[in-house]
Amino acid sequence: MNAITDVEGVLVGQYQRIGAGWATGTTVVLCPDGSTGSVDGRGGAPGTRETDVLLPENLVSRVDAVCLSGGSAFGLAAADGVMRWLAERDRGFRVGAQPHEVVPIVPAAVLFDLPRGDWGNRPDAEFGYQACAAATAGPVAQGCVGAGTGAKVGSLKGGTGTAGQTVEGYTVGALAAVNALGEAVDPQTGRPWAADLEVAGEFGGRWPDRPAALPAVPRSGLNTTIGVVAVDAALTKTECRRLAVGAQDGLARAVRPAHSMFDGDTVFAVATGARPMPDDPMARVFLLDRLAAAAADVFARAVVHGVLSAEGLAGLPAYRDLWPVPEPGTGVSGP
Repeated sequence: MNAITDVEGVLVGQYQRIGAGWATGTTVVLCPDGSTGSVDGRGGAPGTRETDVLLPENLVSRVDAVCLSGGSAFGLAAADGVMRWLAERDRGFRVGAQPHEVVPIVPAAVLFDLPRGDWGNRPDAEFGYQACAAATAGPVAQGCVGAGTGAKVGSLKGGTGTAGQTVEGYTVGALAAVNALGEAVDPQTGRPWAADLEVAGEFGGRWPDRPAALPAVPRSGLNTTIGVVAVDAALTKTECRRLAVGAQDGLARAVRPAHSMFDGDTVFAVATGARPMPDDPMARVFLLDRLAAAAADVFARAVVHGVLSAEGLAGLPAYRDLWPVPEPGTGVSGP
């Protein structure tokens, strides 16, 4: 599917509201039981929840879900709904003798999309709950959905994107809600900065041969790209962090500039543990390095998909409004 759900056991659910003063949403990545998690944050304006629990020196090593949301700091409330949905199913860190005595571990991050809708219209706990209810292991909708509904990247409409890759039998997938201060495309040509990472014609393989001026859209000054990278390997929290670091490298390839003082770029890493790592220490390190490199590639590709899939919204033009969007796998521009 070329998606984060290519990692077996990972589910994605999205919920959004568009119109009547709304332009925001929430994306939830549900993790298989026993998944290890970590996080890497860059930039000067993060909006996060439960990230300290993912530090290697702290007690809890498992995550039940990751919540990505619009709404700036208000949108962190969406994680309450994710916790409620998981608790109803007895999923979480056990703190008592009874099956229902659990505390779901739901790290979360938000992006700034408040200007897209009316003030006060932002995700709450119900957004998180409904996103969980919609979660599937199938193809992931891209563009103006979930956390990417009200996203903006540079001068263009941003969105939610995803991509996947296999490395020596392991599967690595990423999901990004692209809402960066920087541009994701070369303003002189319209070619995405990360276009060279294209796999099997997924972006269409052909780019505009004439320039089109990027619109003079005011910079918001408040942004943030957030996302998740997942792998089916059995990693420690420390090794998971290397995946998140690699994904941030992918963001830096796909957006210029990245990690600014006005971005709170945050990437979570999840390892499901389905496939063991090598017993030999050096073989393990070399494989981890390959997985981290793949995390960079898939996250950058997810960013490109988020931009190409977005549609104009709330006065923001989309990529497709300025340049023809190539049909994936054909190299032929679409309508």
